[in-house]
Amino acid sequence: MSSSRSAAAATLLLCCLMPARLYGATGRAECLSVSSKILGRAVPYCVLLPPSYDSEKTRRFPALYFLHGLGDDEQMLIHSGGFNLIEDLWERNQISEFLIVTPAGGASFYINSRDGRNRYEDFFLQEFVKQIEKRYRTKSGRASRAIAGISMGGYGAQHLAFGHSDLFGSVGAHSAALLEKLPALASSDSRQTARSRVFSGVFGAPLDPVFWKKNDPLTIARTANFEGLHIYFDCGSEDDFGFESGATDLDKVLVSRHVAHEFHLYPGGHNWVYFAEHLPALLKFHSNIFDKSALRHP
Repeated sequence: MSSSRSAAAATLLLCCLMPARLYGATGRAECLSVSSKILGRAVPYCVLLPPSYDSEKTRRFPALYFLHGLGDDEQMLIHSGGFNLIEDLWERNQISEFLIVTPAGGASFYINSRDGRNRYEDFFLQEFVKQIEKRYRTKSGRASRAIAGISMGGYGAQHLAFGHSDLFGSVGAHSAALLEKLPALASSDSRQTARSRVFSGVFGAPLDPVFWKKNDPLTIARTANFEGLHIYFDCGSEDDFGFESGATDLDKVLVSRHVAHEFHLYPGGHNWVYFAEHLPALLKFHSNIFDKSALRHP
């Protein structure tokens, strides 16, 4: 669950760590919205377009759908300084060119809510991806479509990819909001009360343990068909919300099922300083998968 203070700290960190640009900006951001019949409203999104998108008018590109954390929005990679980092990776040819698309997810956890009022998963799968692929020059097919996320977005990315592995070729997550059990929320704590409202809006009031398990990436991972799905995830060993336990549990599930994956438990907490440090590794992971797919299907 990201915060504006953590984002500001990470932006400062990025400005300090990255060398001065030699060639100027190499891509551009476009922030618009799509209309959703399922949600009954417009949903904002931002897309980061790679360097050659405007100059090579017939070229098509893979797409990475990048889901933000709780309390953030579709401009996550822009206001955090993440876009500057991505441009630097493009300039140095450390990642290949692909679109990075971030939709506004609110507090949805990117699933259909227990009460059926916010069918975000249906919107994403049935409307959003199709509208993005219609508007932008993206390559078609699973191998050219990836999904990733941070915190709540990591939960959403794993939920969507594990449950619909036929749609995505790779999935990545930083500090995914994985909990083996329903969170214990104390009504006497104002912060917990606010968090309870968020969870109740998605998972039911009172929290529905059956619905929780049904949507939990850890539960889905125990029976999901992972054939052809490339998996990356990491977490800070001192995560502020204890998500390192969930990440470790997911690693154990995948190991027990002999599912190939890349998992890292790094020093650090749950903030943009941690995410900024490890974002390049996640992007390089997806870039390598896209590159291998391009060799097979040029």
